[in-house]
Amino acid sequence: MKLLSLNNVNKEYQQGDVTINALQNVNLELSDGEFAALVGPSGSGKTTLLNIIGGLDNPTSGLIQLNGQDMTQFNEAELSRFRLFEIGFVFQAYNLVPVLSALENVELIMVLQGKHKKDREERAQHYLKLVGLQTMQHRRPSALSGGQQQRVAVARALAAGPRIVLADEPTANLDSENAFALLDIMHDLTHEEGTTFLFSTHDPRVMERAERIVTLRDGKIESDESR
Repeated sequence: MKLLSLNNVNKEYQQGDVTINALQNVNLELSDGEFAALVGPSGSGKTTLLNIIGGLDNPTSGLIQLNGQDMTQFNEAELSRFRLFEIGFVFQAYNLVPVLSALENVELIMVLQGKHKKDREERAQHYLKLVGLQTMQHRRPSALSGGQQQRVAVARALAAGPRIVLADEPTANLDSENAFALLDIMHDLTHEEGTTFLFSTHDPRVMERAERIVTLRDGKIESDESR
């Protein structure tokens, strides 16, 4: 089932008198349960595209539909609420709250969603178990390794029940063992939970595991290959 559709999406930036075409006529569709990667050289538009799909930036022109809704028609309040319930984010820098435990970090978005405490705790514990951290749920980020912190970030993204998880260079700070372990977890969750993952990456380890590779160059889709 089609989850995401981008039609002729453009993004322009002004640098003084110069117009930078960060994205040019991008057309892309993703279905439920895909495990896909955006690849390409630095400056190709990967992060810009990910941010636009996630509603963190606005396109200059074009149509973006996620789960049947046109994101370009939302006001800021509507877009914030849509992101809260429909989109999960995993960042290179983890973005965990240092004074909260792993469990509390995973619960945080569900607090914003208004879920009841019992439901929050059960879902947080469930996803921490799925990422192999059930015995570390009461540790703060400073007591976790980089790989463990990134697993908490994945559990946090998934526990909110999004239709799609956007991951910007999620393995960049991880050694190979932790990177492959994290990718295996996310790949399994794609098939078990039906969640769509879209990565922005330079990492050949991610490209190796991705089931679809979308290559960007100079703001344009150069190739789109499923395997």
